[in-house]
Amino acid sequence: MLNQLGPQPTLLGSRRLRSRGSQPMRVRVEGDSMRPALVPGDWLLVRRGATVHPGDLVVARLPDDPEQLIVKRAQWHGQDGWWLESDNQRASGRRDSWDFGPVHDIVGRVVLRYWPLLRRRR
Repeated sequence: MLNQLGPQPTLLGSRRLRSRGSQPMRVRVEGDSMRPALVPGDWLLVRRGATVHPGDLVVARLPDDPEQLIVKRAQWHGQDGWWLESDNQRASGRRDSWDFGPVHDIVGRVVLRYWPLLRRRR
């Protein structure tokens, strides 16, 4: 799950994103479903409406609760939408296309993780 804080007006590169017709947004990761790529507390810059390719990290609306945003890895695009999967299939409470099927409502593609700047290795 994600915590959305809306557009980030001062991030480096946000001007370039806006000039391409998309509005950047920032989100905070909650939960363990995307470990090890993303961990709780990571902040992401998301390009709304960006083209999605298999393997991209994307932000989508949870099909049965459209107010809730999720971050998942896009696996493939079919006639019914994108198949999205968690990187950590063993995470408690993880929900992805194995639970709700293909997803139509992709909000955007994750462009970068900008916080924390460095992650300590364990």
